[in-house]
Amino acid sequence: MLITLEGIEGAGKSSQVEAAARFVRAAGRACITTREPGATDLGQRIRRILLDPACAGMDPRAELLLYLADRVEHVQRVIRPALARGQVVICDRYVDATLAYQGAARGVDADLIERLHALVLGDWRPGLTVLIDIPVAVGLDRAWRAVDRGERSPAETRFEKENRDFHQRVRQGYLELAAREPARFCIIDGNRAPGEVARDLQAAIADRLHLPLPDRGGNG
Repeated sequence: MLITLEGIEGAGKSSQVEAAARFVRAAGRACITTREPGATDLGQRIRRILLDPACAGMDPRAELLLYLADRVEHVQRVIRPALARGQVVICDRYVDATLAYQGAARGVDADLIERLHALVLGDWRPGLTVLIDIPVAVGLDRAWRAVDRGERSPAETRFEKENRDFHQRVRQGYLELAAREPARFCIIDGNRAPGEVARDLQAAIADRLHLPLPDRGGNG
């Protein structure tokens, strides 16, 4: 099964991906983690362009097509082979990110985005999409703190430098996608301690994959 994690900048997706994979592996399932953009050699080159602040002002359609090129390589070389081997794939961002960022925030027609993905990928929808939702101000503060701590390169801050209205449109776009497909989406409040978010994420994955949850103790 393909499981995707989505959210605005600073939502904490990347830090949760590996923890989620450890949970799946501990339950006896083979699992890999991956991300977009940049999961393949070509994807790394595309990632440098997409996230470089020097590329501010890129036409939204060019941005869309670069993400699509990265995704086709990613699906063909990483995701589909892993699924064919019976592995669970946990991916940091996927098609919903394009619908939120290039669609809702940039104004590219959502139907066009959907048609392009259907053309090159076929049925692209994941088995589970977890949206880690946080307020924009909190997310941007976290994102820039990560840059200050050296956890994120200043050369990958093109989206962080967008104004707050842009990020609010992204967040709203995600929430609207989740409202349209409640059976696929699980929304988790990301404005909490990472451990609390991880517990909710594990519960969502366990429910979808029919895995046992770890014993967390209690009062009996």
